[in-house]
Amino acid sequence: MHITGMGIYRFLSGAFFTLGGLQILKRKRGGDISEQTGHVENIPENPVWVHAVSVGEVQSASSLIRRIKSRSAYPCVISTVTETGREMAGKLLTGVADRIIYSPIDCRKYVTRSLDAIRPAVYITMETELWPEILTQLKARNIPAFLANGRLSDKSFRRMRRTRFFWRGVLSCIDKFMVRFDDDKEKFHALGVPEEKIVVTGDCKVDTLLDRRKTTSPDKWGWLKDGDSPLFTAGSTHAGEDEVVISAFRMARRKFPGARLAIVPRHPERALMTVAAALPYDDIHAELLSRIEPGNNSADVIVVDRIGVLFDLYAASDAVFIGGSLVEKGGQNPFEPAIFGLPAVHGPCMTDFPDTDRMDSFGAAVCVHNDSELSRAWCECLDPANVSKNLKNCSEYFNTLGGAAKKTWAEIEACMQSAE
Repeated sequence: MHITGMGIYRFLSGAFFTLGGLQILKRKRGGDISEQTGHVENIPENPVWVHAVSVGEVQSASSLIRRIKSRSAYPCVISTVTETGREMAGKLLTGVADRIIYSPIDCRKYVTRSLDAIRPAVYITMETELWPEILTQLKARNIPAFLANGRLSDKSFRRMRRTRFFWRGVLSCIDKFMVRFDDDKEKFHALGVPEEKIVVTGDCKVDTLLDRRKTTSPDKWGWLKDGDSPLFTAGSTHAGEDEVVISAFRMARRKFPGARLAIVPRHPERALMTVAAALPYDDIHAELLSRIEPGNNSADVIVVDRIGVLFDLYAASDAVFIGGSLVEKGGQNPFEPAIFGLPAVHGPCMTDFPDTDRMDSFGAAVCVHNDSELSRAWCECLDPANVSKNLKNCSEYFNTLGGAAKKTWAEIEACMQSAE
């Protein structure tokens, strides 16, 4: 008997849930377990179903859903996996999306139950969310499926290439791949996706950030500053980076004595460990954001211990660092600070964001390797002669990226019309 890769997947997933995996996933995912097992209600008729796993993917989906709602009569359902993704969807899409739900666990009976309840006209999955069971069932039901804002990190690409026999079938269930950059197109093509099914549309996240910038004010977190002295922000840091950032900050303070530093750990539960990284230094005082308030802030280093702060914090900052890039984590989003005209200073490990090299060439990002280079880059960002140049460089870079949501929906509409 020949067992396909999909057959193995279904067998293993079925065994996993039988042996108590549902409880494990409930703890990891969080949220409404009834929705995760396919019990969804109050779904509008024949919606566009957009799936976005967590915060970053929801940000990418936001501009696309707004485009769909403004240019078509389709209702929209957005599904997430994580609680933080659900919170971000509520923040960005309440009043826009018709329903926000948790996605079904990728097990046959839960996916079947969910598809029976939602009955989507089309399914759009964001970035790297390639769930075999749901894609297979969509194909069997003749429901068109699309990948939007598609991307593959080097790590994911290597893993998928080793198991191409399995992924070839999964990827064949997708009608069209809308990817961010040429690098992403080359990777999907190398995995067996026909070139005519892949189109480079740019990054939808840029459109979302441009929309969010209009409603963001530097005043929201401006009180963290000490008068007119600068605020440095290290966003989405990982273990091993906090010490480098704090050392760079101490160097920069020789030139800017009143400067302050905000560190935003990628995982808020690391906040106390980040505070501890500053304890060896007598010349700086670190404190959690939750323990300070406007008019009562004497901390030199503020460690953010909750989510949903970073984007607004960038608006109030004078120079930044992008975490996950001095350690092998693939980097974090360099677009967010650059949208405010702040060059995204980052380490050499930005594999999850392949366009970073092009950002560097525009002057919209700067690569550093250690604390002294980071300190120097921050000081150069604050040089009055560079401020207007930085704004211009970032603006010119984003002029090459806008309109991804428009292009993505146009591709999907064209495919749907040709299938009618």
